[in-house]
Amino acid sequence: MILSFSIENWMSFRDRAEFSMVASLERQHGERLPSLMKYRTRLLPVAAVYGGNASGKTNLCKALNFVRSLVVHGTQPEGLIPVEPFRLDSNSAGRPSRFSLEILVEGSIYEFSLAVDEESVLEERLTKILASSERILYDRRGDNPNFHKSLNRDDRLKFAFQGTRSNQLFLTNSVSQNLDTFKTVYDWFRNSLKLIAPDSRFGPVKKLVDEKGDLSKTMNRLLPQFDTGISHFCGEAIPIENIPLFKNIKSEILEEIKEGSSISLAFSPTNERIIITRENGELKAEKIVTCHSARNGNEARFDFMEESDGTQRLIDLLPAFVDVSKAGSNRVFVIDEIDRSLHTVLTRRLIESYLTTCSPESRAQLIFTTHDVLLMDQELLRRDEMWVSERDSSGCTSLFSFSEFKEMRYDKDIRKSYLQGRLGGIPRILVGDALCLAGDGSSGHREAD
Repeated sequence: MILSFSIENWMSFRDRAEFSMVASLERQHGERLPSLMKYRTRLLPVAAVYGGNASGKTNLCKALNFVRSLVVHGTQPEGLIPVEPFRLDSNSAGRPSRFSLEILVEGSIYEFSLAVDEESVLEERLTKILASSERILYDRRGDNPNFHKSLNRDDRLKFAFQGTRSNQLFLTNSVSQNLDTFKTVYDWFRNSLKLIAPDSRFGPVKKLVDEKGDLSKTMNRLLPQFDTGISHFCGEAIPIENIPLFKNIKSEILEEIKEGSSISLAFSPTNERIIITRENGELKAEKIVTCHSARNGNEARFDFMEESDGTQRLIDLLPAFVDVSKAGSNRVFVIDEIDRSLHTVLTRRLIESYLTTCSPESRAQLIFTTHDVLLMDQELLRRDEMWVSERDSSGCTSLFSFSEFKEMRYDKDIRKSYLQGRLGGIPRILVGDALCLAGDGSSGHREAD
C-alpha cells in the first residue's frame, strides 16, 4: 500500500508536492479503512484525483511509473535516465528531480527516496519505519552507501554497491546480484504497483479464452451484468500471415516462443488482440472474438475491434478490478482517466463494487484520475479521498485534498462548490480579454462556504 508520494522538479511539478493516502480524523466510511494497528494509523483504500486539462493529473501517474520503471527495469550501461524536469523555469533545469515514496510491504513501512538527473543517481535512501523510530538501511550519496550498522559487515552488499553504475539504483543492482536484503521492497514495485494508462491494453489476453481459468469465468459472468451484450470470449484461428503488420514483428520475439507456449499481441489503431502459439514446431495464431447471443438462439461473433470504445475500455479495466477486489490482494492500481469512454453509472458501479470488499484487514488500493464530477459524492468517497491538481499562472502543479478545506461538512454538496470554482482545480477559460472562472472567479484554497 502507498502511504505517501512526493514529487519535486518533475514535469509540471516544480515545487515539492505531496500526495497522501493516510486517513484523516474524519469518521465517514471509517468501517472500510485498512487499519495498521502496529503503527496506530489508518490508510485510504481509494483516492480520486480531479483537475482541469493539463493540470498535472497524468504527470502524477507518470511520476509513479517513472520510479517503478527505474526500480524494476533499471537503465542501460551508457544510457541516460529519462528524467523530465520542470521546463518553464530556467533554474529548474540544473536541479535534480526528487521523489519519495512511503509504502507498506509485508506489514512494515519503508520510505524509498531518490534524487536523479539524466546522467546519475545523486541520492538514494531506503528507510525502515518502526513503530516509534526509524532505521536508515542505506543512504547513498556519491560513492558512499552509508549502510546501517546491522548491514555494515555484509561484504556482499559492499561488493554490490561497488558494482553499481552511477546511472543505476543500488536497490535494483542488489537484486540483480541475487541479494535478498532489499528484495521485498523491489518486489513491491515489480508485483504490487500496477499502472494503467488511458491507452493501456490488457496484456495476457489468452486468459480471456481459457474456459477453465478463473479470470475467464469471472469476466464471462460480469460482462453481461454491465450491459455489453457479450456472453463470452473465444479464439478464432487465422493464418499467421494475416496478422496485421506481421512482417514488422521482430523475429527474436517469435523465436522466443517455446514449444507449447504463447504470446499475446495488441495492434493499434485497430486494437485487435492476437495470440501466437508454437505447436509441433509451427507458429499458429488466433484472434480474440466476442460472442453475442442472437435472436434465433445461435451465436454471433464479432471482432474485438468491432466492440464500442467503452466496451473495449471495460474489458481492459475489469481484470484490474477483479484483481484488486480479491480477498488478500495487496495490489495498488493507479488508473489514469478511469472514466475514458465509460458511462458514469458504469464507472461508479465498478468503484462501489471494489469498496464493498474493503475492510480494516484489506491491503489493496485504487488510485485514479477522472473528470467525472458525478463521482464527487460523499456518499461514495470521503473528503480525504478526493484530491485536486491545480496549475498556477507559472505552470506549476500543486495537489490538495478536500479535507484541507475549512468548514467542508460531511453533508456539503462538494460537486456544486467545485463546479462553481470555489475549490479550485477547474479550467480557466478566456472570454474575450477577460479571464473567467465558473462562479465568482475565486479558488478559495483551504476555505469553503
